Amino acid sequence: MPTAQEPTLTLNAGAVAATGTWQVHALAQGKAMTTITAFLKTLKGDQLKWDLSAVDSMDHIGAQLFWNAWGKARPANLQLAPGLDEFFKRLETTGTLELPRARQNRLTLVMKLGFAMLLFFEHLAGLLRLIGQVVLDSWRFLRNPLRGPWKEISANIYHAGFQALGITALVGFLIGVVFSYLSAQQLRNFGGDIFLVNLLGMSIIRELGPLLAAILVAGRSGSSITAQLGVMRVTEELDAMLVMGISHGFRLILPKVLALAIAMPLLVIWTDTIALIGGMVSAKLQLNLTPQYFLLKLPEAVPLANYLIGIGKGVVFGMLIALVSCHFGLRIKPNTESLGRGTTTSVVTAITAVILADAVFAIIFSGVGFSG
Repeated sequence: MPTAQEPTLTLNAGAVAATGTWQVHALAQGKAMTTITAFLKTLKGDQLKWDLSAVDSMDHIGAQLFWNAWGKARPANLQLAPGLDEFFKRLETTGTLELPRARQNRLTLVMKLGFAMLLFFEHLAGLLRLIGQVVLDSWRFLRNPLRGPWKEISANIYHAGFQALGITALVGFLIGVVFSYLSAQQLRNFGGDIFLVNLLGMSIIRELGPLLAAILVAGRSGSSITAQLGVMRVTEELDAMLVMGISHGFRLILPKVLALAIAMPLLVIWTDTIALIGGMVSAKLQLNLTPQYFLLKLPEAVPLANYLIGIGKGVVFGMLIALVSCHFGLRIKPNTESLGRGTTTSVVTAITAVILADAVFAIIFSGVGFSG
């Protein structure tokens, strides 16, 4: 195999002659690249004659060196060895191509706000359509209950209700202990130890119990509902159901809404009870209030209306969580990225909707449930 000849350049009477091998392996030997690059920078003027007829072989690296020295245009006086013309033709073609310019983000703050509002109203309209579909499916269920989705309702009650008893009990007990402990420290400073039952009963039964249970269910069961519907979209099960004439609303959405409307009030009662037990234990340790006194004082401190308000919140919160989760689950596109993003958005939106609904309850029933 013949060895590569060292690439050389000579300048004689206004003519530049190139010889040797102008390929990357030859240019990389020693200081050939540095020497040639420095020499090419000294060659100025359009009247120079370029003679490349004695070049043994060339690749794109060698051709690019000459092309840069020529100012990215062929000189008027140029002689090429056979086969070299193709390299410079490609460089000429490449030089005429313009790289696509990066699109500038021209959206102003007002435009971004407008798009966000349009997206919000789009989601709101979709949620209203879903509510209307649930109402129609509920009427269909009431007209012919024997053909209703009883198995689906039972399965969703088990998954969203029974399987959530452990986590709601643990969190409820800890919240009851912490709230009672902090309240007892403040009440002791003012000599109001006996009012701990009033404070715990009203706050847990009316507010903390329903809200805590709803947030836990939204994070646990709401995400599960969205992910389930999203996976069915990815695996094309939803399309298969439509082909078979099976309604999404009647077999998927309605059972989940009814199941959470039934399970959430029961979870609220369960969470209230465990949280009060935690508060009772803390009250015994902090203020030496006996469980007997706590249980006797609780019915007087908390009117029945507060208990009913808490259960009503459970029903509304459960339906809200199911509707929001199903809404985002049906909007997931058949790809994994959309599945993860939709599940996260569903949980955040469900928790936000629950807190907003709780604020509405607080305003509407602001004068109800307080003993004179």
